[in-house]
Order: sequence, then C-alpha cells, then structure tokens
Amino acid sequence: MNTSAFPGATAVTHLRVYDWESPDGQRGGSPHLHTVSAEGYVVLGGTGALETLGAHGYARTELERGTLLWFTPGTVHRLVNTGGDLEILVIMQNAGLPEAGDAVLTFPEDVLADPARYAAASALPATAPGSPPDGPDSPTARAARRRRDLAVEGYLALRARILAEGPQALRPLHEAAARLVAPRAKDWRTLWQHGAAQESRRTSIELTRLADGADAAHLSHGTLHAAPRTAGPPRYGMCGRLETWNLGAARAYPLPLT
Repeated sequence: MNTSAFPGATAVTHLRVYDWESPDGQRGGSPHLHTVSAEGYVVLGGTGALETLGAHGYARTELERGTLLWFTPGTVHRLVNTGGDLEILVIMQNAGLPEAGDAVLTFPEDVLADPARYAAASALPATAPGSPPDGPDSPTARAARRRRDLAVEGYLALRARILAEGPQALRPLHEAAARLVAPRAKDWRTLWQHGAAQESRRTSIELTRLADGADAAHLSHGTLHAAPRTAGPPRYGMCGRLETWNLGAARAYPLPLT
C-alpha cells in the first residue's frame, strides 16, 4: 500500500506575518480559531509574539527564530509582528480542511451572529491567475487589512471579557463558530476520510502485518514525492502573506534499487 499524502496528512505554509498596525497599536495578523484542526509554528526568523485565548485564559508567548509551538482547536490565536520581519513555517493538521473553511475570525458578536454579514466581512476580492504581486494599496490588500482590523476589534472585546470572567467567556464564540461552519462539516468528513483517516488506517494495516509475521511487503513500494510551489504571488491570508505548495500535484519518483 502506497501513500502520496504529505507526512501525517498535514499541510505546510510559508508565512510572512503582516506588518500593518492594528487598532490597538500592535502589528500583525487576524485573530481567529480553528474548529477541528490543530496548528503548529516553527519560527524561521524575526521576532514577535503569539497571543492566545483558551482554556488557559489569556497568554502571550514570545517568538524568535527556532521557537516551536502548537495549539489545539478552539484556541483563539493572534500573531504579533514586533520586529517587522516575522517569518514562520506553519504546519496544519487535516490538510484540506482549513482551506475549506475550518477557521472562524473573531469578528464582533453581531457579525458572528449573521452568516451573510460574516461571509461579506471575511471575503477578499479574487486575484486573477498570473497577476503581479499586490501592492499595499491594492483592493485585496485593503480588504485584508479591513478584515484584520474587524477581527482585532472583536478580539480585544473578547480578551477583556476573559480577563474579567475567565475562560467561560469563550463559550459564545465557540457556539457561533460551530453554527457558521456547520453547513460545511459534511464535506469536511469526506476530505478527512481521504486524508488523515486514510493515512492512519494505512499505518494500522502495516503495523498489523509486521507484528503478525514480519510482512514487509509494503516497504517495496517506497517512493520519493515532490510537490511544486503554488503558482502566482504570495496570497493574502489571515495572518500574513502565504506561500504554499500544491500537494495535490505532487509527483512520485521511484527510488532506485541498490
């Protein structure tokens, strides 16, 4: 049995965190949470901080080159770019799910309560394939900054409630997030079944065969895979400019026998 998924059916993204000033004077990305996927960071360069809201309450973790951390679904996270050059390799659980909508921005409560307003506030103008990189005053950049500022507005109010009331103040956001993503969750299951679940089943089968009789037949299918960078300029994400790899277009190269 062969596999072509990136190890663990995860996804990787090269992120350069926004250096735009936020309503509270800090620079960085859009606070948000994921509903079913954990996320990890490997800091490649620069300095910054990760602000989180979760079962732990509020925390601020300083970031520098070599920092490795991760957080689980439901954790509100905000990247702050203190040095102007924060660069991160992002590792996402459940490749395909975050791209399919497994993220909810911390907009104010009235926006979260209205799916149509939420969709309008979170959308960015489409960029034509092959177009030159967007400048800071392009329609896409302006929309990404407005989206970020609205998420920070909701985040600051939420953080104040958590500091006053404790982690239970997150419950309304979690309930709103579940309502917003519910229409997509059925399709997510299909993505998961063909990704992370399939990879886990493969490992289970191989472990059973090895334990039952040292059956190493699966080793003869070992291959090398390489994925191309996604075409076009870095796109505007929630936290910064993103460079990705097209994992679906990965090519397999049979390894030579020695």
